[in-house]
Amino acid sequence: MDLQSIELRTLEVQDYQELKKSMKSAYLDMDEDHWDMASIKKLLKLFPEGQVCVTVNGEVVGCALSIIVDYAKFGDNHTYKQITGGGSFKTHTDKGDVLYGIEIFVHPKYRGLRLARRLYEARKALCEKLNLKSIIAGGRIPNYQKYQNELTPRQYIDKVKYKEIFDPTLSFQLSNDFHVRKILRNYLPEDARSKGFATLIEWNNVYYEEISSVINQKTVVRIGLVQWQMRPYNNISELMKHAEYFVDAVSDYQSDFILFPELFNTPLMAEYNHMDAAKAMRELAKSTGPITEAFSKLAVSYNVNIISGSMPCIKDDSLYNVSYLFRRNGSMEESVKLHPTPSEISSWGMRGGSELKVFETDAGRIGILICYDVEFPELSRILASQDMQILFVPFLTDTQNGYNRVKFCAQARAVENECYVAIAGCVGNLPNVNNMDISYAQSAVFTPSDFGFPTNGIQSEATPNSEMIVIADVDLSVLSALHEYGSVQNLKDRRTDLYGITFNGKKV
Repeated sequence: MDLQSIELRTLEVQDYQELKKSMKSAYLDMDEDHWDMASIKKLLKLFPEGQVCVTVNGEVVGCALSIIVDYAKFGDNHTYKQITGGGSFKTHTDKGDVLYGIEIFVHPKYRGLRLARRLYEARKALCEKLNLKSIIAGGRIPNYQKYQNELTPRQYIDKVKYKEIFDPTLSFQLSNDFHVRKILRNYLPEDARSKGFATLIEWNNVYYEEISSVINQKTVVRIGLVQWQMRPYNNISELMKHAEYFVDAVSDYQSDFILFPELFNTPLMAEYNHMDAAKAMRELAKSTGPITEAFSKLAVSYNVNIISGSMPCIKDDSLYNVSYLFRRNGSMEESVKLHPTPSEISSWGMRGGSELKVFETDAGRIGILICYDVEFPELSRILASQDMQILFVPFLTDTQNGYNRVKFCAQARAVENECYVAIAGCVGNLPNVNNMDISYAQSAVFTPSDFGFPTNGIQSEATPNSEMIVIADVDLSVLSALHEYGSVQNLKDRRTDLYGITFNGKKV
């Protein structure tokens, strides 16, 4: 075969005769199945960008035809006739959200040159350019006729997926990042080789951006971590003056979030050294109200979302360890530690919370797990199932062993949940506060481990055991690409047919 040139371009009306010839050769098993001139003209008038052809030495040897549809009007149980408006293409709309593939073929003589792959890549590029949600099409399964007496369509598709059976159409589609949404019956009744069945295939555009009413929805998010030095304070005012210094500094860098450590306010317990540990912690809980009021004002004043580490809080006479999210729009929410450590229970009488949720912010969907909670992988997996993008972990550890438990588990959560994890802890000594003698930390922002991320999975980290601020940028759009095209895909590949998670009696 003399290959002088291969070109990918938009289809033109004058290409029709070559198009017809190639299509007849491609569909020898489907009599009289070719496009008429009127239909091609109509498609080129409605949506010229969506009609693409590939030429070899100037001859049209393959093409991909598409329309844009408002997919919600059709749903997953449509036929080819319905999606194309009976060949009228009245279903096409520039205001639609899905690029629908209505034809793709390559002349048999030129198969093996990966020309169909070029056509698929052109469709993907168009889908991204037009900011459409996905590419959807009905796909033939022409080899199914050989297995119709021994396999159901679903069993056949599974075997094709695991490369136990080769199907010239479906095998190729799966290798090009399409997945099967469902099986369609009577999609193309004339397709005898597929026995009337078709696959509804989809390729998701991970760069799709939904038009939102939220102003300045961000993709690159800046995180500030406070590695907090434990030191004596005479009162709440002194403590919050120091906290405001950090909020001010992080705000100067136009950060979107600032994370404080777990129980960063325990220096105020020095006043209660004459009490036993449990009573002292309950006395400290009385400072939580004034501190939350102060933080709420700081979040608005400095235009930054604040995760206030955690503080003790009394609810219905029970003691909890609570983290607060103060949004820069003035709203506030809380996250209660679910797993108090054994020492928190024995020394202070802490109870564990019972709720877990993802928080919406103007800079992404976030989760909060306090210290020990990050060592329970089920919790972050539940948050990941709610599309969490950044997990914030305020912590307080006394030894390097304790810190490493938090660090290693936080890094694992970033990998297995394909998200960013930010941790911030306290450092230094409090010789005059009972049960708060020493602290060790190295605050950091962790990333997934794949192409597009640091090879060590660390976006940024602090100097160990030194008071400082860490500033790090994370790109949320990279996570979307990771979910679909990562070297491994932990979220998608879970064997939910074998195992699952329940929370408060509900399956996640």
